[in-house]
Amino acid sequence: MTKDHETIQLRLENRVAWITLDRPPLNILDIPMMEALDAALARALSKSDFVVFQGAGPKSFSAGAEIADHSSERVAKMLSAFHAVFRRLAATDCVKIAAVHGFCLGGGMELATFCDFVLATESAQFGQPEIKLGCFPPVAMVTLPALIGMRAAAHLILTGRQISANEAQRLGLVTRVVADQELRAELDQLLDELRVLSPAVLQLTRKTLWRSHSADFVKQLEEVERVYLSMLMKTHDAQEGIRAFLEKRQPAWKGR
Repeated sequence: MTKDHETIQLRLENRVAWITLDRPPLNILDIPMMEALDAALARALSKSDFVVFQGAGPKSFSAGAEIADHSSERVAKMLSAFHAVFRRLAATDCVKIAAVHGFCLGGGMELATFCDFVLATESAQFGQPEIKLGCFPPVAMVTLPALIGMRAAAHLILTGRQISANEAQRLGLVTRVVADQELRAELDQLLDELRVLSPAVLQLTRKTLWRSHSADFVKQLEEVERVYLSMLMKTHDAQEGIRAFLEKRQPAWKGR
């Protein structure tokens, strides 16, 4: 990848903002990429009825946030940059669609499941593996219980296990599962279904639906951020989990 490679690609076409996470092979979200994503949304949302998120390359929608950015020196900036994206998305009423293939993990899964529609290929894999690094996923802590119920959310967050697209659909995380080669065709079909509807009524209906059930998202996210930075990241085990991953070894947990 060249130094000047744009990690977020934005294309505006017929009131659709196509946003591609373009840092293959896994489209890992580092701080500059998060800031670029927020900037792309700032440019696109007022001009769009629909936003489509997709990942570049054959392997991944996104495997999550850059682990090195979880270090004590950078974690506050990372959370601020990443959560700015969700605050911006929560404040807009355009319809959001995630077109998922390959790995959809950590922050990648948080972004996908924050959307109104999630289309996924049969080979897609979903998961919140943060617990294995001694951390937790702040956005998912707020959104998953509302999406799939507390029991299923706790299973995913507390074990960090990966699940298939079919299991994700059964839980309610995925709208439709399609053959790997049919993702774009299914995406175009969904957009065709939605485009014949009144954009104004569609957005008002979406706004009323989501805000009736997630009115406290911003407030809840602030509280989870506070715990993450003031408590979690001050534990030995959170720092050890990050170091162990970067050093490619098993963590030595101390339980505090």
